[in-house]
Amino acid sequence: MPATRVPNRLPPVARPRALIVALILLEVGAISLLAWGVAETYEAVIRHSGLARFDQPMLDWMIAHRTPERNQLITLFTTFGGPIVTPIVAAAVMIVLAWKWRSWTPVVMVLVAGAGSLAMTVIGKDYVERVRPPHELAVPPYEFSPSFPSGHALNSMALGGVIAYLICLHLTRRLSQVLVIVVALAYSLAMGTSRIYLGHHWLTDVVTGWLLGLLWLLMVIAGHRIGHRIVHHGPAPADPESSAPPQGQLDEGRRGGGGIEVAPGEVLDPGRGPGDRERA
Repeated sequence: MPATRVPNRLPPVARPRALIVALILLEVGAISLLAWGVAETYEAVIRHSGLARFDQPMLDWMIAHRTPERNQLITLFTTFGGPIVTPIVAAAVMIVLAWKWRSWTPVVMVLVAGAGSLAMTVIGKDYVERVRPPHELAVPPYEFSPSFPSGHALNSMALGGVIAYLICLHLTRRLSQVLVIVVALAYSLAMGTSRIYLGHHWLTDVVTGWLLGLLWLLMVIAGHRIGHRIVHHGPAPADPESSAPPQGQLDEGRRGGGGIEVAPGEVLDPGRGPGDRERA
């Protein structure tokens, strides 16, 4: 009888599951670290300690560097992060990306990111009920809602981040991806800093908004990546027999494609090399 060739490797049925587990562990670690940062900042606000000690000095420094022209420019810029302009811009980008890529992914991710950031902003403000800086230290138009956390900082980080992530998915050059991420990060940092400059938020309000926005952004991205791997790869089969190589791979092995030749009557020990054979 002619010798039969057996593939020298099994299909990577467990690889998707291993990647998913590694991704989950990495995301859980990053999310836990951000959650710890939010808790520490909140405690500092409640106890007027830690980072909260820099709230007034930072505001005083911003006031010292105000000019009429700068006030007008930053006031115009901060309107892009408000509750009216932000949803319009995010919806426009979402529709353009969904139409261009013929995919519902931008719609789902932008809606989830926006809904989550809005919920955290509303719940945080209602729960903490922190007073904003005095109006005599702020640049009009004045705001009267609670101060903690900064919705501008939170929304710019979450929505700007998810839009940058969606764009990076369709970019092939690493430099282009880095530039998109840098622009999104710079936008969020500038938006949060503008809130301190205008006297509409304390430093700790903005820092907490950034941390919450980044935390939610990582959760949305993790959900997308894990779901994508599950849909496109599927979990490892529970039935051992179903993990056998597909017929196409066996046929390829029989044609001599990269396998180990086994003569009739031989038993191949998986732990031994092709030169170490034993007769059955």
